Amino acid sequence: MIVLNKSNLLSYLIVLFVGVIIGGAGVALVGQAQPTPIVFQPPAPTAAPDPTPTPGPLRIFVNGAVAAPAVYELPHDGIVQQAIERAGGFTDEANTAVVNLALPLFEGMQIFVPTQDETAAQPPAVVSEPARSVGVELGAGGETAVAAPTSLVNINSADVAELDTLPGIGPSTAEKIVEYRETNGPFATIDEITSVSGIGPAKFEQIQSFITVGE
Repeated sequence: MIVLNKSNLLSYLIVLFVGVIIGGAGVALVGQAQPTPIVFQPPAPTAAPDPTPTPGPLRIFVNGAVAAPAVYELPHDGIVQQAIERAGGFTDEANTAVVNLALPLFEGMQIFVPTQDETAAQPPAVVSEPARSVGVELGAGGETAVAAPTSLVNINSADVAELDTLPGIGPSTAEKIVEYRETNGPFATIDEITSVSGIGPAKFEQIQSFITVGE
């Protein structure tokens, strides 16, 4: 039997207090020894870039001394040589020396291949845009030179390709000229061409020096 006195009671209290402290420290150490959980955070999704639009084909009008004059669709990075090949190639009468086969294509471009006879006196327009009044031919040094039709164009007998060589006359206006004379008969005078839709006084002034109604 243990008899508790003041001295023994104090000793027991000290031992109990020390035990509580040691026990609490042990619990804290156990808690600190637990590894920190690893959390994997997936990266935020990256928005895909918008696709680059693919350029559409170019519409090129090839006429003159080629096997099959017509409007052709060609790649946006094409050159004149590809357009000539699509048109069946040059005819035997073509003057190939005046055509720059390496020239890049552009939308609405016209490639006119002249014959040897047409270029005997003066080189005609070789490459032109519909919006321009006359053709553009590239010289040997890369410079541009403006050229007009080498002879008078008979508006009563010329076809669409011939009429298209006139300053300011594109393929659509040339077709209107042919349709007008087929409906109303031959032009009596050159100024009667102003009756054709799309040909006003300003455009007539551009072409009057290059047209005739024949004899």
